[in-house]
Amino acid sequence: MARLRIGWPRQVFAQVLIVQLLITTGVLLLLTGLFLQPLRTQLDDQAEHQALAIAQTTAADPDIVAGLLTTGPDPRGPVQRQAERTRAATGALYVVVMDPHGIRWSHTDVRQVGHRVSTDPSTPLHGHVILEIDRGTLGTSARAKVPLRDAAGDVIGAVSVGIAYSGVQERLLAALPGLLRYAGAALAVGAGAAFLVARTLRKRTHGVSLADISALLSEREAMLHAVREGVIALDEHERVRLVNDEAARLLSLKEEAEGRDLKELLPPGRSRDVITGQVTGRDLLTVRENRVLIANRMPTPDGGSVVTLRDRTEVELLGRELDSIKGLLDALRAQDHGHANRLHTVLGFLDLDMVERARGYVAELTHARRASAQEIGERIRMPMVSALLVGKAAIAAERGVALRLSDRTHLPSGLIDARDVVTVLGNLIDNALDVVADAPTQHPAVEVEVFVESDTVVVRVSDNGPGVPVELRDTIFEEGWSTKEPPAHRGRGLGLAMVRSLAERYGGAARIAARAGGGAVFTVTFPDLVARPSSPAQPVLAGETS
Repeated sequence: MARLRIGWPRQVFAQVLIVQLLITTGVLLLLTGLFLQPLRTQLDDQAEHQALAIAQTTAADPDIVAGLLTTGPDPRGPVQRQAERTRAATGALYVVVMDPHGIRWSHTDVRQVGHRVSTDPSTPLHGHVILEIDRGTLGTSARAKVPLRDAAGDVIGAVSVGIAYSGVQERLLAALPGLLRYAGAALAVGAGAAFLVARTLRKRTHGVSLADISALLSEREAMLHAVREGVIALDEHERVRLVNDEAARLLSLKEEAEGRDLKELLPPGRSRDVITGQVTGRDLLTVRENRVLIANRMPTPDGGSVVTLRDRTEVELLGRELDSIKGLLDALRAQDHGHANRLHTVLGFLDLDMVERARGYVAELTHARRASAQEIGERIRMPMVSALLVGKAAIAAERGVALRLSDRTHLPSGLIDARDVVTVLGNLIDNALDVVADAPTQHPAVEVEVFVESDTVVVRVSDNGPGVPVELRDTIFEEGWSTKEPPAHRGRGLGLAMVRSLAERYGGAARIAARAGGGAVFTVTFPDLVARPSSPAQPVLAGETS
């Protein structure tokens, strides 16, 4: 036969209900005990003072004093009779009158008259009062002992009065039913409140156990910090509830974020607007410093939200490289067509036995390209930047746009990070080529100017296109703003936003102005991008190379 096993319930509802009932019961028992203790003390004190009043009244009776002075201890004497009348009138347990030797002159049990008292009578016989709860020959009682004085004030004996302690207990027990009724009512209210709280918790926790909740929290923390997507949760007041490691990295959160307002962590801009839901939509693009992020926001039932962030920087850079490769392929196709024409020209010279003319024609074609690349290499000492300009020059030539370097262009070696300069310069040149190539300009041209001024790298790209209206000069640097149709592999409106973000990352700025004669001029500054020598040049030691 199976045995019924009673164990601790697994559901949070039952666990919370039982715990709260136990706590409520324990608190009520504690409060009841704390109430009964002072009540008992109060009743004891009242009984002692009642006994004191009877004892003092008896001690002040002149018949008692006269009987003690003129007669002997007699069960039928005047002292016994007067003491018994007092006891009967007050309901005391006993009224005992004793002489200075502790001999009883009165007692409830007449056989005790003439015998010494069972307790030490020295204290009242020395003129002091005693109040106590004690056990004597008649049982436990609340007693009072007072000195008995004659007319001159001398102590001639003592009076001891006792009140049955059972009377005190009866009064205490009589108070218990009312107290228990209040305690029972409080327990019922507490049990009802516990039930409501437990039922609310059951709805909130879907009936899972505390162990399961702990496991779920551990799994959630492990999952949030293991995924390669950023996750940030906000409450209804846009305060951060949680943020995983990837979100802190993507948003560049340098300090503890949980519990803080998002406005304290992120500066005003599209990134904050996207995360807080002021900009709505799916797969929203935003730029945070030099990262391109895709954000999705999902509201939660309590008014908060959960935002996921994906790093699309590499995808965006690959997309731009794909655009550059596509442009280069278009240029190569055009070059292939032009190259075929040039070969036909050379073949014609050779068929006409004009060898020198053919040699000069080929030399002229190659010299122009070599001269352009050589000029770029001499002015731009950073290989990464000069390679970019050579490639952009070839693309511009095939698109029918003249790409020129200004006379002021000169970039020495020693940049701290040339990659960001390449990103900015490539974006500005691509935008300028797109503008002038599509504009009805007779001689489309783009001019590049790169130079160093007081440890600040200045990048300036100008074109002779239609220019940018004054009212749009701040708008074009915002994420998502573009006048072009986005390609299938990436979005638009991120290039100039990234340019400004990179400039501000170094403490610089990105500005736009009108070009004299028409067109636009984009200027980007990078402060402190040139590496400074840390110490004077040291002599080269043997075995080292300079």
